[in-house]
Amino acid sequence: MLAAIAFYVLAAIAVISAFAVIAARNPVHSVLFLILTFFTAAGLFVLLGAEFLAMLLVVVYVGAVAVLFLFVVMMLDVDFAELKQGFLSYMPVGALVAAALLAELVLVASAASSAGGAPIAIGQGESETTNAAAIGQVLYTEYLLVFQLAGLVLFVAMIGAIVLTLRHRPGVKKQDVGAQVGRRRSEGVELKDVRPGQGLG
Repeated sequence: MLAAIAFYVLAAIAVISAFAVIAARNPVHSVLFLILTFFTAAGLFVLLGAEFLAMLLVVVYVGAVAVLFLFVVMMLDVDFAELKQGFLSYMPVGALVAAALLAELVLVASAASSAGGAPIAIGQGESETTNAAAIGQVLYTEYLLVFQLAGLVLFVAMIGAIVLTLRHRPGVKKQDVGAQVGRRRSEGVELKDVRPGQGLG
């Protein structure tokens, strides 16, 4: 009964927060509601026994949203003094989101403890392997080559994004690896013949 109540509460919060993401006029409020939506979906995954997917949702999506927001703030011409002055106006929304996250954590923990706290087993009771262990076994045995190829594709995409966003601006000092490696000792070391007592002031 408690698990069903937790499911309906989390589902309602997820729907409301997802609507608030597109309805909020302030982008900071939209990001906070989006993080609340991700945490609520992670709580639903925990109720379903898919703790690996819940962890993946929190780590990947919430972390990606935070990093994306950080990069947007770094790339835009933002007045940090004005941003700090408007911090108090974001406090009620931030406190509301924090209270909702805390209530969800308590609700999911109580529902999991009432259900015994055991995750769903793979194979309809034939095996005691959890879904996280089963995913790891399949991912790193049968699909190891595909997993490595996916990592290579992401690596190439990362290099492509860096190359596309790299702009050579005049007057900006940058590192020249070739010049550093090919530098000789005569170019980097200068010997001075200091006579006795010449260095004293």
